[in-house]
Amino acid sequence: MSNGTNFYLIRMVESLGVLVRTRLWMQIVIAMILGLTVGLLLSPEGAALVSQDLSAALASWFKLPGSIFLNMIQMVVIPLIMSSIILGLSGSGNVSQLKRVGLRIAPYFVGTTTVAVIIGIILVQLIQPGDYIDESLLSAATELQAASAPQVMESKPLPERIAELIPANLNESIAMRNMLQLVVYAIFIGVAVMLLPQKQRETAVYAFGIIQEVALKVVGWAMLFAPLAVFGLLADIAIRVGLTAILGMSVYVGTVILGLLILLSFYLIIVSLVASVGPVTFLQRISGVQLLAFSTSSSAAVMPLSMRVAESPLGVKPSIAKFIVPLGATVNMDGTALYQVIAAVFLTQVYGIDLTTAQLVGLTVTTVGASIGSPSTPGVGIVILATILAGIGVPPEGIALILGVDRILDMCRTAVNVTGDLTACLVMDKLLGSDRLEEATTQTA
Repeated sequence: MSNGTNFYLIRMVESLGVLVRTRLWMQIVIAMILGLTVGLLLSPEGAALVSQDLSAALASWFKLPGSIFLNMIQMVVIPLIMSSIILGLSGSGNVSQLKRVGLRIAPYFVGTTTVAVIIGIILVQLIQPGDYIDESLLSAATELQAASAPQVMESKPLPERIAELIPANLNESIAMRNMLQLVVYAIFIGVAVMLLPQKQRETAVYAFGIIQEVALKVVGWAMLFAPLAVFGLLADIAIRVGLTAILGMSVYVGTVILGLLILLSFYLIIVSLVASVGPVTFLQRISGVQLLAFSTSSSAAVMPLSMRVAESPLGVKPSIAKFIVPLGATVNMDGTALYQVIAAVFLTQVYGIDLTTAQLVGLTVTTVGASIGSPSTPGVGIVILATILAGIGVPPEGIALILGVDRILDMCRTAVNVTGDLTACLVMDKLLGSDRLEEATTQTA
């Protein structure tokens, strides 16, 4: 890993350090409880302490901080995603190792992410958590209008869809928030930067690092504002929706957590079969990283600890750990992918949208691509979800229903994401270890 990239990884951690010191996660959990309580006390379907007209007026003011919060994150999400991917690909100073690891890690990341998405689709289809939410109450909560009704996706031949993965017009991709095209574009730029002469590569890494740092700063401001935003959004939903829909969210939360536990078990099987490390031993060695990731909801914030744990207790070669962990924190978001696909299908169930097999396959591909572009910072995954929802005809306003419980799920999926990164370190160390043995044998001969 080059000095320039290490510098920006350190700055990323420092910029998020305030979130750790202020125990933001605890503030948001308290805000969720208070928002729910206040909303139910004021809701016409709850304690009804005020008149219906007054409760509606209060709900709109409660919602204001949440709208500001979402807008702050949305305005930097695209530069944050693209800079993260470009830095993850171009930040290695060892081109030879990057090629060797890349040929193995790319299909591995795509494969595990696909497995995570499939787990999510199967679970959400079996449990049907959307059936526990009343659509009319949701419509009242999100103030949907006729203009925001779902639109039918245009049917295009498969070759044309494949060709459109390459963004011919970057401005159009940004305007339409086509996350998969932007991910592909960032991959092209990242590989091109990696192949530049060293001086030019360092300059490019420096420039993209500044973009990432600025975006992270804005996200940090937004997250400091998050407790008030969560309080207001949850109070607004509780006032307008009432207790029935909120209780229905427990099934959705349970579906996501069950999926994450299944995905965690999948990692333990991989570690046991490929790296010959027992599940209990593996969990004991990484428990500290998991707890920190759970409390901060940021893979970036735990990067130094993740690399140290990979090198020492897990015995991974330092060069592999220092490459896989930062790259994994950028592109290996299996827990996020599982969450996003469950949330997307859940909302289609709420809105009564029936997805065809072709749409489910398309959703799988889109979720895998979008999860690769999910920055390792708290609060951004919910925004990326909005772009996925637009592709299947769900109004972006639908995320208001799940935003109140997103923080708890964010903590859970971040812990799983970090576990996936450390699993990848063990797998790549095992595979590249056999390569080193073959190289040594060849040189001796």
